[in-house]
Amino acid sequence: MEELLGFKQKILDFLEGFNYWSEKYDGTVHHFEALEKLINEYTAFVLSEQNKETWVLFQSGNMDDKLLPELQHISSRCVSIMEKYRALQLINGQVEITDYFKNIESCIEEEFENFQITPESKVLLIGSGAFPMTPLLIAKKTRAEVVGIDIDDEAIDLGQKVLSILGDGLNVRVQNSELDQLGFIKDVTHIIFSSTVKEKYDILDQLHDLTRDEVTIAMRYGNDLKSLFNYPLKKVNLAKWTLINRVLRPNQVFDIALYQKQRKGEEVGVI
Repeated sequence: MEELLGFKQKILDFLEGFNYWSEKYDGTVHHFEALEKLINEYTAFVLSEQNKETWVLFQSGNMDDKLLPELQHISSRCVSIMEKYRALQLINGQVEITDYFKNIESCIEEEFENFQITPESKVLLIGSGAFPMTPLLIAKKTRAEVVGIDIDDEAIDLGQKVLSILGDGLNVRVQNSELDQLGFIKDVTHIIFSSTVKEKYDILDQLHDLTRDEVTIAMRYGNDLKSLFNYPLKKVNLAKWTLINRVLRPNQVFDIALYQKQRKGEEVGVI
């Protein structure tokens, strides 16, 4: 019982900290170090093997129904703010990579093994953020055309400035655009969803009629304890999408689900 109480208090402390530092964001890097420290601690908490066991017990009877949605929302917001801090540092000539971002970059490296991106590919990232690492890394490593979209105008503005510094010679851009207004949506071969996009499964459903039959989707997600830091896997319309693989990464902050369109005459696949 004492362990569960301590676990709950730790979660509440993270929630309070995220709320506090998110309100402190003012478009400068004044509070960068404090939020960086909190996110690094939260990452370690989510990846702890001991906490995974405690989470199962905690979730079964000690968790307020509102707590998880609140944590998902505010931690996602703080990740967005952290990306803005990093973009501002780059623009100001000062760049440091936090443990969180190192973890994300490692995930991106592993994602390529299952995604088969070539120079002829056209890649869309949904939820590109203020520091569009994934578009930059994909464009640099594969020479593919990469577009990132985000609904946050400030993130897009900062992301464009980051690309002007780091993306010279790369076929990569970021923009605030509706899916059906993207000029190349019918030609997209690969789509990656950020794990912190809350509406990703609604968007996935919308993408079925907008995209080519051969499109591959990489959905970043977090189940169980990782759901504290990500939005989890959900069931899809099996008449539209087939889950072809799940790439589990125990030491990473998110896992990856790969989807393809359900083709007529094929059995519905469930993994």
